[in-house]
Amino acid sequence: MNSKKSNWFKKLGPGLLFAGAAIGVSHLVQSTRAGADFGFGLIWALVIIHIVKYPFFQFGPRYATATGESLLDGYKRLGKPVLIAYFILNLATMFTIQAAVTIVTAGLAANLFGITTNPVIWSIVITLFCLVLLVIGRYKLLDQFMKLIVITLTLSTLIALILAAINTETSYNFTQILPKGSIEVGFLIAFLGWMPAPLDISIWQSLWALEKQKDKTNEYNTKQAIFDFNIGFIGTLF
Repeated sequence: MNSKKSNWFKKLGPGLLFAGAAIGVSHLVQSTRAGADFGFGLIWALVIIHIVKYPFFQFGPRYATATGESLLDGYKRLGKPVLIAYFILNLATMFTIQAAVTIVTAGLAANLFGITTNPVIWSIVITLFCLVLLVIGRYKLLDQFMKLIVITLTLSTLIALILAAINTETSYNFTQILPKGSIEVGFLIAFLGWMPAPLDISIWQSLWALEKQKDKTNEYNTKQAIFDFNIGFIGTLF
């Protein structure tokens, strides 16, 4: 029984990587701001955007495990203009997204460790740490490291939720809200765009699925890949 549980856990990977990549600015900044401004009033938007984006994200591991190639290879089959268009889009957004995620992480690190509050120093440290992790450990170490992070994040989030629910005297209001005004609508658009993550993560997911298949000790077929992805995707929703 313990062996089966262990094998089941070892087969997880790209789905948890998806959760780890998605839970960043969208969840730590956008969702907390949504809660501060609208309470539980944007749950409808959260659920709808997950339903709409689900097939696009799921297609990444499905395609990779079914064909043995990544979505980038699939784009190339459609013609070089498609691949070039993705390259331009990725180049235009990668620096902004990287900066946003790194700055948020730097803020968390500054509050957790207190060594320095300089976001530039923390950003450099975090970027170098991630670089070394990927260069030395590549996918296998990233897979193992992310499992630890996701489990820790899940448990700490549940504990924080329980403590907040116990220690608050505020009554809960689940009335759903449709934002009005340019600022509110603009935030809703950004909220939907970031939740649970930008669509280009589907390409990362296809690459991770291919790397997972290289591990001959665990079978990682299309069925397992979709199951793995569903766990990560549902986790990001909660």
